[in-house]
Amino acid sequence: MLNSGRSQGGSGEWEQPFWQQRGWILSAGFLLVLLVLAGFTMLSGGDGKSANASGGADPTPAPSASSDANSGGGSGGSDTRPAGCRTDDSDQAKPTAAPKDFTWKANGTGLVPVSKTVGPLKYDGPVWSCFAHTPMGAVMAAHAITDHLSYQGWRQVVDQQVVPGAGREALIRSRSAEGDKPTSGKPDAGGYAGFTVLSYDKEKTTVMFVVRVPGKDAYGTASVTVQWRDGDWKLAPDADGTVYSGMSQISGTDGFVTWEA
Repeated sequence: MLNSGRSQGGSGEWEQPFWQQRGWILSAGFLLVLLVLAGFTMLSGGDGKSANASGGADPTPAPSASSDANSGGGSGGSDTRPAGCRTDDSDQAKPTAAPKDFTWKANGTGLVPVSKTVGPLKYDGPVWSCFAHTPMGAVMAAHAITDHLSYQGWRQVVDQQVVPGAGREALIRSRSAEGDKPTSGKPDAGGYAGFTVLSYDKEKTTVMFVVRVPGKDAYGTASVTVQWRDGDWKLAPDADGTVYSGMSQISGTDGFVTWEA
């Protein structure tokens, strides 16, 4: 998700913490567009067994043993999951490890964690959908949806995977003013290192990402919120379109679940 960024210039921005450096922001995969959209005022105010760098074959949905009660939709609690999106939603505990079957799948020049059991189970161009109605399912959705906002096809993702309202409209306006990240070339250096679930219930979940800072012995964190709506997890930005909060630099991954064996 991350690359080495721009060369240091004379603006003084490289003396700032890395998450406030525009050059780093523009080079960071999943933060690429959204941190720029947030602006500097908003910033302040598988075990990896299969590194599927070439995209590979899409994981195929596995039959689910979940009941309708576990896989029900959002508002009103009725079962609104799309066909083929059944998952085992019995594990409602906050995750202490990555899914045993997780692997990496290429998205543009980034690698995103995916799982045949937790999701995504469907791949429709840039829209990767059908996640388990569990804390781990929310984690996978948060990674997939936000990462795709950097690339061509982002509008399709926003229309289908962002909660309707003022936040979505603000995100569209801001994102429309930005360019798309290239979808070819080598996978970025760095990438997702870990995560934690800050809060969870069946309607809303807040996930914190940990990403490696290329060329530095440091990591960055950022939090996103997803909401269960229409039978799947959707990104829930703030009313002003801000997607990420809790920006911070940390020295290690202690206290986080890591994407490692």
